[in-house]
Amino acid sequence: MSGTTDHDQSGEIRLITDTAALEAACVELAKGDFLAVDTEFHRESTYWPQVCLIQIATDDYDALIDPLAPGINLKALLDLLADTSRVKVFHAARQDLEIFSRLMGKVPSPVFDSQIAAMAAGLGDSISYENLVARTVKGTVDKSSQFTDWARRPLSPKQLEYARGDVTFLRRIYRILHDKLEKQGRLDWIADEHAALVDPENYSFDPKDAWKRQKIRKYRNDYLAVLANVSAWRERVAQETDKPRGRILKDDAIQEIAQQKPRTLDALDRMRGVQQGFAKSRHGAGLIQAINEALDDPDKYAPVVERPESSGPPPGAIVELLKVLLKQVCDDAGIATRLIANAADIETLARENEPDIPALKGWRREIFGEKALKLKTGKVALAASPKGVRIVEV
Repeated sequence: MSGTTDHDQSGEIRLITDTAALEAACVELAKGDFLAVDTEFHRESTYWPQVCLIQIATDDYDALIDPLAPGINLKALLDLLADTSRVKVFHAARQDLEIFSRLMGKVPSPVFDSQIAAMAAGLGDSISYENLVARTVKGTVDKSSQFTDWARRPLSPKQLEYARGDVTFLRRIYRILHDKLEKQGRLDWIADEHAALVDPENYSFDPKDAWKRQKIRKYRNDYLAVLANVSAWRERVAQETDKPRGRILKDDAIQEIAQQKPRTLDALDRMRGVQQGFAKSRHGAGLIQAINEALDDPDKYAPVVERPESSGPPPGAIVELLKVLLKQVCDDAGIATRLIANAADIETLARENEPDIPALKGWRREIFGEKALKLKTGKVALAASPKGVRIVEV
């Protein structure tokens, strides 16, 4: 998250570097009904993120926790985050949740993501923290410390001030957005987005699930078997060596291997997508073994993947009309379009009569889905006007 300067914050910065101080801080933090949370971490050259600082705040208390301090035990903090009676507030939470999921062994919940909430509050899709601060609390963001070395000790006063601002602004933003959405009756609108965010599947580190990150391009068992087993092999090597997946083998190379199925080091060495010299490296033999295991017993290694029905391309004109309708109803309601439907949903809706998509369920159907179905059957029309697009019942 971007660093900030909160001109309303007062008092000395609490930098916690030992277990006793952390336990005392958690007693104070437990008095609040929510926790605003952020982290500073490095992962450019590693598989596992290196957590360098944890920022946390309630309405009237905040602290910075140094997880790199010698001997510090984070149990008190992790227990606090695991307490389901207390909301955990993040901005663009996915990376932070991945970090805490690994530290805790489960995903913290319930959560409130201010970026998701902003979509329902009419503040745009994927709004940056900097812009959200400016629009909600009229604050300013100082990014000068954003890319400093957070693993280096001691941290400078400027870094600490920067980090503290991330949660002292966030706690104010939470109150503003929560109260606004509650008054509008829109908290339920983001409930399923938050439920999807804390799905443990998002943060699975099990190598056997690594193939799910790949795009499925064929449905033959031998292709799927190689794709899955090589993805699992790469995940294991990345974890064991603590290197990013792409440093071990790029996704494009896995796809090429699954389609070409090289069985020997010489064949692997001739592949365009595989880094030159990889076959002769210390990982070459392990990769060939993973490929041959899959090819020798495809039924054992191929995951069960449902083949999508081939129904042809969606009618282009209907897609464009539905996009215009979606934008207009979202403008009228003051919400981001992505909260209702994405491009794939619109194409599916254009192609099928009653597809199983979120846009045709609950509040989304009420705002957009019913009008979309009527547009497809000619019962609703779109008309241009000096003020924009009008939705006209026919």
